[in-house]
Amino acid sequence: MSGAYDEYAMSDETTDSFWEVGNYKRTVKRIEDGHRLCNDMMSCIQERAKIEKAYAQQLTDWSKRWRQLVERGPQYGTLERAWVALMTEAEKVSDLHQEVKNNLVNEDLEKVKNWQKEAYHKQMMGGFKETKEAEEGFRKAQKPWAKKLKELETAKKTYHIACKEEKIASTREANSKGEASVTSDQQKKLQEKLDKCKNDVQKAKEKYEKSLDELSKCTPQYMENMEVVFEQCQQFEEKRLNFLREVLLDIKRHLNLTESQSYAAVYRELERVIASASAQEDLKWFSSVHGPGMHMNWPQFEEFNPELGHSINKKEKIKRNHDGVMLTQITHGIDPGTPQTSSRGSVSSYEKNQQYSAEWSDDEQPPAAQSASETNGGNPFEEESKVVRVRALYDYEGQEQDELTFKAGEELTKLEDEDEQGWCKGRLDSGQQGLYPANYVEPV
Repeated sequence: MSGAYDEYAMSDETTDSFWEVGNYKRTVKRIEDGHRLCNDMMSCIQERAKIEKAYAQQLTDWSKRWRQLVERGPQYGTLERAWVALMTEAEKVSDLHQEVKNNLVNEDLEKVKNWQKEAYHKQMMGGFKETKEAEEGFRKAQKPWAKKLKELETAKKTYHIACKEEKIASTREANSKGEASVTSDQQKKLQEKLDKCKNDVQKAKEKYEKSLDELSKCTPQYMENMEVVFEQCQQFEEKRLNFLREVLLDIKRHLNLTESQSYAAVYRELERVIASASAQEDLKWFSSVHGPGMHMNWPQFEEFNPELGHSINKKEKIKRNHDGVMLTQITHGIDPGTPQTSSRGSVSSYEKNQQYSAEWSDDEQPPAAQSASETNGGNPFEEESKVVRVRALYDYEGQEQDELTFKAGEELTKLEDEDEQGWCKGRLDSGQQGLYPANYVEPV
């Protein structure tokens, strides 16, 4: 009998409707999902903030490296300023992306964190207060209807079993009429059994119909109570959806640098500097500093003066060269209070040596070309007043072959006074001679 009922029950499968007993749990679970989604949103913001921070750092590193390369390189004039403006743009954009990172972490992430804390209240035993309230509300609304539904299922099962029993009794009674071996008493009992089954079916049917009627009367109130609780859950979820939408708009506003006046100003300034680059201005400057526009002490006729002698000693030649035209040095605005390590631009060792060659005859060599044995042994033309012991204030690493390298605190000998470009000639205790920034040392 039970097997037959099970087969019938399988044919009458329940739907996946919200109104089915227990299906409200999906709505309750949505509350916990909302809390988890807030965590996901915060993780998403944190990851984007890390990207913004890393990008800002990469721009800063790139700008620092290339600013040094360009400033020490051979480019000059307005085009150099335009090139360096790219590094300035990177530094300003780096600051803006750092600001984006700060806004994401300090405003957006904190906003979600605080809202989540206010909206979801954890219980001592686990779970959230909002989840428990929704669960209890649905259970209370569904309990009377669920009880009637259970009674209906029982009545339905009883009715179907009675119908099956009636069918079996009817079949047996009908078959007994055609069999000669069945006595009249047996046939009478079969008839009585059939009558009893019919009576049971009628009673079960009446009870089943009554249960169905009671459930139908209970359904409207059930639906109303369930909808009240569901609407409360909907309102709670609506707050979360609207809040996260607001957060996403805030994130978009922080990420969208095209709406930032500061961001637009960066590129207006970059365009202005690049547009101001002038080939003619740079060519004119180079001509006046390194080309035909430079001053020149052209050879003139000089009367013989026996007091001067027939030749100019090396000391006088070096002095004249220092007092005369500088052929290679390009100076820029430098703060005298800071160590001057890049004021020589990108001038090569060869170019620096050219300043000594202008007034030397073919059979003489400039001081820079003297042999190591001569320089190490001391220069007989050095003036005693210029030879001073000095101590390094900072570390300095020579950028060219004719520059000295020393550490802070190391002592060396100054051989010549500071020139117009802020460079001195000196000698290390190892005997090596070369140039060094004057403001990197102090007298001992």
